[in-house]
Amino acid sequence: MPHFGRRLAALTAALTVSVTTGAISPAFADERQTDKEPTATGYGGAVSTVDPEASAAAIDVLRKGGNAVDAAVAAAATLGVTEPYSAGIGGGGYFVYYDAKSRKVSTIDGRETAPAGIRHDAFIDPATGKAYNFTPELVTSGVSVGVPGTPATWERALERWGSISLGDALKPAIKVADRGFVVDDTFRSQTKDNQVRFEAFTSTKDLYLPGGQLPEVGSVFKNHDLANTYRLLARKGMDAFYTGPLADEIAKTVQAPPKSPDTKLPVPVGSMTAKDLANYKALDQAPTHVNYRGYDVYGMAPSSSGGTTVGESLNILDVFDLPDLKKDKPAVLHHYLEASALAFADRAAYVGDPAFVKVPTKALTDPIFGKERACGLDPAHAATKPVAAGDVKSYDGTCPVDPAALPDEKDTENISTTNMTVSDKWGNVVEYTLTIEQTGGSGIVVPGRGFLLNNELTDFSTVYSATDPNRIEPGKRPRSSMSPTILLKDDKPFLALGSPGGSTIITTVLQTLVNRIDLGMSIPDAIAAPRAAQRNTAKVTAEPAFIDKYGAALTSRFGHEFTPSGDSFSSASEIGAATAIEFLKDGQVLAAAEPVRRGGGSAMVVKPAK
Repeated sequence: MPHFGRRLAALTAALTVSVTTGAISPAFADERQTDKEPTATGYGGAVSTVDPEASAAAIDVLRKGGNAVDAAVAAAATLGVTEPYSAGIGGGGYFVYYDAKSRKVSTIDGRETAPAGIRHDAFIDPATGKAYNFTPELVTSGVSVGVPGTPATWERALERWGSISLGDALKPAIKVADRGFVVDDTFRSQTKDNQVRFEAFTSTKDLYLPGGQLPEVGSVFKNHDLANTYRLLARKGMDAFYTGPLADEIAKTVQAPPKSPDTKLPVPVGSMTAKDLANYKALDQAPTHVNYRGYDVYGMAPSSSGGTTVGESLNILDVFDLPDLKKDKPAVLHHYLEASALAFADRAAYVGDPAFVKVPTKALTDPIFGKERACGLDPAHAATKPVAAGDVKSYDGTCPVDPAALPDEKDTENISTTNMTVSDKWGNVVEYTLTIEQTGGSGIVVPGRGFLLNNELTDFSTVYSATDPNRIEPGKRPRSSMSPTILLKDDKPFLALGSPGGSTIITTVLQTLVNRIDLGMSIPDAIAAPRAAQRNTAKVTAEPAFIDKYGAALTSRFGHEFTPSGDSFSSASEIGAATAIEFLKDGQVLAAAEPVRRGGGSAMVVKPAK
C-alpha cells in the first residue's frame, strides 16, 4: 500500500475508536505518526528509533535548532508513551555521547540500583526456602524493582550537553500522551502477552486493559496520567521525581503493590524507600575503548558488560583476517560465534558493578589479552561449551594451558528494552539504550502516574554467592548487557549503533559490526541480516532464518548446534531491534532501523537527500 494509503487507513481506524486511561472517547483529528521507514539519507541531523512518534519528536527538536542531546531526551520521553513496555521513567539506561567540538566520547550510567534495605536472600521464597520461580513470580513483583535512573539520566545529559530546558524536551511527549498514538500490532500483542500480569494490578489493568479489554489495532491510546506526570517534571525538575509526593508514591507502590483481589500471582513485595530515591545519582564515567581494523570503538563501561564484552570480542576477532574470508560467510560467522563465547565466559567471571566488585576493565579490553584469548578459537572447529574464563592477572598474548571450564551462565536478562541513535547538524552523536527490563517491566503501574516500574533487579544472579560479581547487594547496580556503541575514524564519527535484547544486545551489536566491517554489508543490510547469539552455551540461539540459511553449513563444517530463538515472555522469535546512523561523505548521514523486527523501526533525517 502506498504511504498515503497506509496513513489514511491508520487515521480512519483511529477516528473510529480511541482508548484512553480507563475510558473510550472520540479521537482527535490531528495527524498522528504511523508510517515507518527503516532507512533515510540526508543532512542536518538524523534519528533512528523503533517508533515513528519518537523519531518525529527528535526531528522536530532538531529542526527547531536543538542538538542531538535535546532530541534524544525528547525521543526517549516519547518512547515512554508509545513504547511503555520497553522504556520509561520507571526504568534506567546508558547514554553515550560524542562531542563534535572536543571530538571526545563520554557516557552516563543511569542504571537502576538495589534499595538499601534489600537482603541477600531477597529472591528466596521464605515459605519454601527456595528461589521464586523466575516467571511469572519474580518478574512480577515489588522485590524486582530497582531505583529508576532514567529521569536522572535525562536531567544530567541536558545539564552537560543540552541546549534546551527539560520542560521543552518533554513537550513532544506530553502532546503525544494527551492526543494519543495509534495502536499497532506490536503494542496489542505485547499487551496480550502480559495480560495475566497486568490483570494482577488494579492500576495497570485500568490503564492498559480498560474495561478488561485489549486495545484494538488502529485505535488511539491516550495516557493523560503520564502527560500530567511529565508536566510535573517539566515545572519542577527531576527533584519532583526523586523527592516529594511522587517519590513517596513510588516507594509505597513497591512496598505494597496494588494487587487485584482475584490475582493468583504471589507478587513478592520490595523494600524501596523514598530515601533510596532521594539518594540516586546518574554517574558520569569514561567509555570503554578498543581499536578494530582502524576504527576506534567506544562503548559502555561497567556496570554494563556491553563495552567490555563487545570490545573483547573485537580484540579476539582482530587477530584473524576476516575480510579475506568474506566470500566464505559461514567461516566468518564461525569466528564471530566463537569469539563471543570466549568473551561471555569472561563477562560471567569478572563483570559487575565496579562500586562493589573490582572489575578488570583494562585487561578485558586490552588487545594483548584479546590475542591470548584468541588462542581458544579454532578456525576449523567449535569449542565444547562452556569455555573457561581467561586469566586477567597474568597474560602476555601467548597461548596458555587450557583451564577448567565454568558452568553454563544462566541468562535471566530479558529481551525487551529500546534503543535510539541521534545526530545533529554540528556532528554531535547520541547512542542511548534505555529499558524497564522485560516487556512490561514489573507489570506495576504507579497509581495515577501513568508509568510502569522496572523489574531490573532480576538481572542480579537469582541465588546469592559471595564469589559472584553479580550477586545482590544493597545500593548495587545489576550487571547489564546494554551496548550503546560509537565508532570513530580519525576522531570523526563513522557509525553509531545499539539494540535492545537482554544479553543478546551484545551479540546483536557485535554481529552487526562484523557484517558491516568484515563482510562489507551496507548498514541497512547489516541490520536486516538474520542473527545468532552464542553466549557460552552448548547450543547457539538463532533466529529461524539464520538456521535456515547457515545452520547446515555451520553444523557440518564446524560442529555448532542451534536452538531457535524465542522467550517465555512473548511470542517473538526475533533477536534484537537495532538502530544505527552511518556518517557518509560530504556531510550526509544514513539512518537505519529494523525493516521487520518488532514491527519495523523509524529512520528520519532533517533534510532528505534528493
